[in-house]
Amino acid sequence: MAEEQPATMATGITDLDHDSFAHCASFLSLRDLSNLAMSSKSLKSFAYSDSIWLDRFRELWPENFPLSGVRKAYLNRRTALHQFKYYDPFVASLFAEGYYSVDNILLDKNDIIFSQGPAIKMAKIDSIMSGGSLVTMPGHNSRVTCLRLFPLSETSLAQSEAQTEENVLLTSNCDGSIRLWWKGACRRVFGGWHAAVHTMSDKLLGNGDVKVLASGEHYGSICLWSLSSSGRRYRQALKAKFCGDQKPVKWMSVVGNKPSNLVTMSGDSKVRVWDTTKLSDNRCVGLTSVRRKPVDMKCHENLLYVAADSSVVVLDLRIMQKVSTAAICKPKIFSLTIMPSKSLVCTGGLNKAMLWDIRKGQERWKLEPVTELYGRHQTPVTHLHMDPYKIITGGFESNIVETWETDTGKKTISFFCTQPQYRFNRGCSAMAVNACRIVAACHVGVRGFISFCRFLQCNSSALGTVFEVHDHIYKESLAET
Repeated sequence: MAEEQPATMATGITDLDHDSFAHCASFLSLRDLSNLAMSSKSLKSFAYSDSIWLDRFRELWPENFPLSGVRKAYLNRRTALHQFKYYDPFVASLFAEGYYSVDNILLDKNDIIFSQGPAIKMAKIDSIMSGGSLVTMPGHNSRVTCLRLFPLSETSLAQSEAQTEENVLLTSNCDGSIRLWWKGACRRVFGGWHAAVHTMSDKLLGNGDVKVLASGEHYGSICLWSLSSSGRRYRQALKAKFCGDQKPVKWMSVVGNKPSNLVTMSGDSKVRVWDTTKLSDNRCVGLTSVRRKPVDMKCHENLLYVAADSSVVVLDLRIMQKVSTAAICKPKIFSLTIMPSKSLVCTGGLNKAMLWDIRKGQERWKLEPVTELYGRHQTPVTHLHMDPYKIITGGFESNIVETWETDTGKKTISFFCTQPQYRFNRGCSAMAVNACRIVAACHVGVRGFISFCRFLQCNSSALGTVFEVHDHIYKESLAET
């Protein structure tokens, strides 16, 4: 009989030596590394080791790296950077010629994109400091009303897997047209029959390969557009058109757990849910209204948060009824943002922002905020941003943008979004935030002024300090005690 061969033991990931594991871990994102650490005790020991985190620390901050406790030092510094607790960020600023104010602004990977009247303008972030200029993308003939970024892979323009990380820009305006832009050029034109488009859906509708964009028109119509059609100007891209009650559609959002459903709200306070998969004209599957004039709305899963007058009400879209009141901010609410992962709602009031716990709206009649964010705003807070790290506030009549910690409500930094000699001009007209980056716009005389800050590789920590953008340098103007 032939001799039996000894059984070979299978090799697993835990059999790797430390250097090999550290090399493999360098290709993982923070989320992937965290998930790996939760898999087993041995993998957690590998994932938390200093050698893995030291390479990440050196990549971003090569100077003064710690010799021990590297993971904790990395995460603490990353959190502080996301909260803008430093005063030496990369700074860029530029003027945008034109009488119109900057109404809409977006931050892409390396682009600042904004609208100024009928013009779409774009600037490369890495070229501004070296003297790069704005690029104007012609096409619209009237005021631009909305800007959206969507993945290139969800359109017919994608040709290779290498382009999956790229985005396309969609713009709408008052002449009724919607344009799709890629690499600074207009690739598609939708509509154009002179009914002003007020807004577009925040996401693409559908859960399959074919996805559509929704737009809301001045006379209450909802249009569904295919982004996969070919050709430059065409009407066959219009997949469906249905009407509400002839009132302008001002807000729309894709329902979170049903990507084929669309929720819209018009200026007369009517809230509708549309099933875009239905072939009949009767696509409206839900209708309700709020009592007062709406200011804004945010949708999460089956819940719709509507800011109207001085309160934020929560509607359950499954039964189309109010289920709670999340906030009361007198005399009036000017802006709204939500973060359901932490059960938080933030409202912009007359001279302050207020943070609310969503869960308390179901427990008692007299609502009280978690904290009130008083700062230097003496006018309405019309711009809000909130993420797990920070809350950022700004206003049309204030040229100061302020940052607060989300968990504690403590102010971290404030800065002027204009140059000091123009500080008494109009305030912040638009604002966009993406992780450690912020861009704010204001109007100076007959020109727009764009201020950009990136906090990723800062070194000098500061709390409660006001800074101003001047000649591309942050200069300390006032330290608060």
